[in-house]
Amino acid sequence: MTSLTRLMIALSVAILPGFAMGHDYKVGDLHVEHPFARATPKTAMTGAGYLTILNSGTEDDTLVAIEADYPRVMMHDSATVDGIATMTQMDGVTIPAGGTVSFAPGGLHVMFMGLNGDPLEAGESVPATLVFEKAGRLDVVFKVEDSDNIAADNDAHADH
Repeated sequence: MTSLTRLMIALSVAILPGFAMGHDYKVGDLHVEHPFARATPKTAMTGAGYLTILNSGTEDDTLVAIEADYPRVMMHDSATVDGIATMTQMDGVTIPAGGTVSFAPGGLHVMFMGLNGDPLEAGESVPATLVFEKAGRLDVVFKVEDSDNIAADNDAHADH
């Protein structure tokens, strides 16, 4: 094996995991980072998805819908007030100019409703389309992750 071949193999081993791990998307001034969903039990009727949206533009934009192959897909916000947890359906989520909005456990999230005995399993992918008021449509993939991996992954993405 030549030294050039060894170098190419070493570079491939070093670079490819980064490509495999990252799944970020861009449309207009919006950058969508790491869409993922939690694995669900076999009896679950709903699943939750998360992502981060950064707006590098000078105008606000609004996420007005999320489309996926489920009977209903909604945006919700969770909050706990006086020890009582509530969930509110959101008709739109504004991404402020120069700002970031995170859909994360315990807050904003995507609800995939109507799993009907087909649970979200780690390693699966959920294709979806994000619909923005100004930037338009953006196809993304929510990668289904084991619940055990989610806490560590959220810590790794906490700087965004």
